Amino acid sequence: MELSRRDFLRVSGAGIGGVLLFKAMGDGVAMATPIKRIPLTRSGQETATICPYDGSGCGFIVTARDGKVVNIEGDPEHPVNRGAGCAKGAALRQISADNPWRLNKVLYRPAGSGQFEEKTWDWAITEIADRIKKARDAGFIEKDSKGNTVNRTETIANIGGAALDNEECYLLAKFARSLGIVYLEHQARL
Repeated sequence: MELSRRDFLRVSGAGIGGVLLFKAMGDGVAMATPIKRIPLTRSGQETATICPYDGSGCGFIVTARDGKVVNIEGDPEHPVNRGAGCAKGAALRQISADNPWRLNKVLYRPAGSGQFEEKTWDWAITEIADRIKKARDAGFIEKDSKGNTVNRTETIANIGGAALDNEECYLLAKFARSLGIVYLEHQARL
């Protein structure tokens, strides 16, 4: 059966009119099943937060119950995203501490190997510190070409991310400067 656009509009109008008439009859006609309302938020303690993925500053509402995150959704009153979220923001639940799929152990892949090895946190922190010290010592410059004392290293750079708040950025910058790092930048300034 072929319908012209005009016939389609007539049939649609008649159908909508029938539904409205049926609805207007009210209590005389029982519906087959009631409409189930799904709450947009789940019960629990709600806290406003900022998305850690990029420098946009989108707002989210995190709902926690019994110490566990049960829901994360866009904050409709936030001026940046107005309740929406990009793909990363929509997947914010994945980085919560109680996510069962979150990686919670150190995995290390040695150079040239295709396999990861499980390591302890003590080993990982010591290894990171050793590598920073080795790179700093290899490129440390005490005096520049004019004989001025500079005490810097040009073999290490530091770039912060949008997931860091002001206090963390301040501490990271102080730490980097104490090592003599001059290539110090943050995503918010790029």
